[in-house]
Amino acid sequence: MYKYLTGIDLIDQKGGVNPGTNILVLSPSFCGGEMVASYLARPRKKEYMIVIATETQSEDLIDFFSENGFDTDYIGIIDAITRTSFTTIEDTQKIKYVGSPSDLTGMDIKFSQLTEEIMKGDFTSDPDQLFPTPIRYCILSLTSMLMFRKIDTIYQFLHVVTSKLKKIGSIGVFLLNSESFDQKSMAIVKQLMNIVIELREGENGKEIRLQGAMGLSMNWTPFSFEYGIMIIKK
Repeated sequence: MYKYLTGIDLIDQKGGVNPGTNILVLSPSFCGGEMVASYLARPRKKEYMIVIATETQSEDLIDFFSENGFDTDYIGIIDAITRTSFTTIEDTQKIKYVGSPSDLTGMDIKFSQLTEEIMKGDFTSDPDQLFPTPIRYCILSLTSMLMFRKIDTIYQFLHVVTSKLKKIGSIGVFLLNSESFDQKSMAIVKQLMNIVIELREGENGKEIRLQGAMGLSMNWTPFSFEYGIMIIKK
């Protein structure tokens, strides 16, 4: 069975995560949540990444990925921001647009389009594509979606998404601002997750904590990024 590496030793020492695994990143503002979620979803060799961008325009997101060493040839973006200002902008092969972060139906359709293009080998010219093709799916972030839609609606959307990911052998990474919603809302989202990664600003800088399946558990530990690589201090 194909395994997805995460860059976190505690997980990767067990061989990585299985297809169908869902990872929730809970982070307050300005604590590196987008960077951590992106790092977990970063496509390794022969892998692909599909991102739903609800807070950052695709153009800026591509720059962000490029600056941190991501291979953007293997990344597809569903942009839920740009069309709010530029209503006539057209889809490209690697960037699909929906009207707003509340357009869950549009996101689902564009996800199916990108997935089909990747699976058929039309997304890149890679002659040695793996099959089933490993895809990392990432929502940056759920926070904006929950600003427009009720938690029950988002839960239903995520249930459909995570079921699809399991079916096609992908994994999901979902970012949520831990300061914006009550414990009940976060608990509802957690029901669909296999691993929960929490971030906070500690006395000595940013810290990370991890809980999840496979007996995974890590108490608050300082972390940082160096040249696009996450360093968790031991």
